[in-house]
Amino acid sequence: HVANQVGYMGVVGSFPFNSFLSGVLSCIGTAVLAVCLRIQVNKDNKEFKDLPPERAFADFVLCNLVLHLVIMNFLG
Repeated sequence: HVANQVGYMGVVGSFPFNSFLSGVLSCIGTAVLAVCLRIQVNKDNKEFKDLPPERAFADFVLCNLVLHLVIMNFLG
C-alpha cells in the first residue's frame, strides 16, 4: 500500500502533502500494531504468557482507534 501511495504521489504530485503523510503513517502504524498483536497472541512467546488474547486484541483495537484519530486530526 505504501508503494502505491508513493507511486501515485510521483505521478500526480504531492499538493496536499499532509494527506500523503497521513496515508503512509496509517499504513505503517497499522502494520506495526498488527505485528505487535501477533507477537502477543503467539503461544510460543514466553514473554506474554500471562496476557490473555482478549486483552491483546482490546489493546490492538484501542491503539488503532487512537492512531486513526491522530491521523484524522493531522488531515485537518
